[in-house]
Amino acid sequence: MDPFEDTLGRLREAFRSGRTRPAEFRAAQLRGLARFLQDNKKLLQEALAQDLRKAVQLSSAFIRKEPFGLVLIIAPWNYPVNLTLVPLVGALAAGNCVVLKPSEISKNTEKVLVEVLPRYLDQSCFAVVLGGPEETGQLLEHKFDYIFFTGSPRVGKIVMAAAAKHLTPVTLELGGKNPCYVDDNCDPQTVANRVAMFRYFNAGQTCVAPDYVLCSPEMQARLVPALQSAITRFYGEDPRSSPDLGRVINEKHFQRLQGLLRCGRVAIGGQSEESERYIAPTVLVDVQETEPVMQEEIFGPILPIVNVRSLDEAIDFINRREKPLALYAFSKSSQVVKQVLARTSSGGYCGNDGFMHLILHSLPFGGVGGSGMGNYHGKFSFDTFSHHRACLLCPSGMEKIYSIRYPPYSPRNLRILLMSMETRSCTLL
Repeated sequence: MDPFEDTLGRLREAFRSGRTRPAEFRAAQLRGLARFLQDNKKLLQEALAQDLRKAVQLSSAFIRKEPFGLVLIIAPWNYPVNLTLVPLVGALAAGNCVVLKPSEISKNTEKVLVEVLPRYLDQSCFAVVLGGPEETGQLLEHKFDYIFFTGSPRVGKIVMAAAAKHLTPVTLELGGKNPCYVDDNCDPQTVANRVAMFRYFNAGQTCVAPDYVLCSPEMQARLVPALQSAITRFYGEDPRSSPDLGRVINEKHFQRLQGLLRCGRVAIGGQSEESERYIAPTVLVDVQETEPVMQEEIFGPILPIVNVRSLDEAIDFINRREKPLALYAFSKSSQVVKQVLARTSSGGYCGNDGFMHLILHSLPFGGVGGSGMGNYHGKFSFDTFSHHRACLLCPSGMEKIYSIRYPPYSPRNLRILLMSMETRSCTLL
């Protein structure tokens, strides 16, 4: 019998219930911890004396942000310039040497990055390497001081396993199925405009795009015509001829998406043309949770709608799946938007809009759980590629003052030592 199973199950259930989230609960726990330390000070001192027979002193400190060393950045194909150069800026700003591995799938951008970009940087500290999965696997056999990967959870696990062999820290920017909850208390056309824009942007090949809609059957009846109106307004009567609608990256992904079109029932779109890798902006209804379109990240211009009867059912649906990279909620009620925020977990969250949080460099961008770990953008990029070195500088003199730390310990000396262990602030350098 597993001695930990019951305890871990109980704690996970308590977390899912939301018990630990309110600030009042957290403050109460910290007050309880403070009472424990105050009420049991003597008991703890005696236990430490029996266990360690020594005292520990804490003092003020400063944090020095230093480069890790040799950094590997593995970039994806869907935004091959932005998702390559934004982490590169952070890595260079922090003072690292960088190996850049662009995606072989976006081959034209890869060509520019390997042939042109190095001319603008110091090639003694920067290199671009080429190759597919096999070459990337060979690259990961080498020791790096930090690895930054953007891509699928499946490959993210491979990268993390390779990094673990060298105890190399990683940032994993992964994907997932991003839920979009639409409350009954909404203007359906406003919601449709925003959902359609962010779902079909870059032909749906965006890691933070709304992946599926959760709404009531009544809202679906109002939302589908509004989505049709938005799609027609954005891309015209014939989206295939629109200059604003992208194409699927390659034949492999086109065939995968073709298979997903067989899920549920097509309410809007569904047309495709293999020779152009074109798939029309599509909305699916009558979709079941067990169908393939709800089991994998879509990464294409297909939007399934799943019916739920209530906000509680929608939140339960979200919480029994992997934590998404982004989560969206639409409602005229701020309480509904705040409830979804409070009772779920995701890398990022946006109420009443699409992935606009992504462009705010004052906010960190990153996943949680199955959607990744670590974050970047703006100053957070610099911090990600920096080692936060804890430093303490002491004067070489003042031995009379410092000698109070040395044994044997009188009651007076112990009181002074305990006072010196109180919280001190530190500075950032």
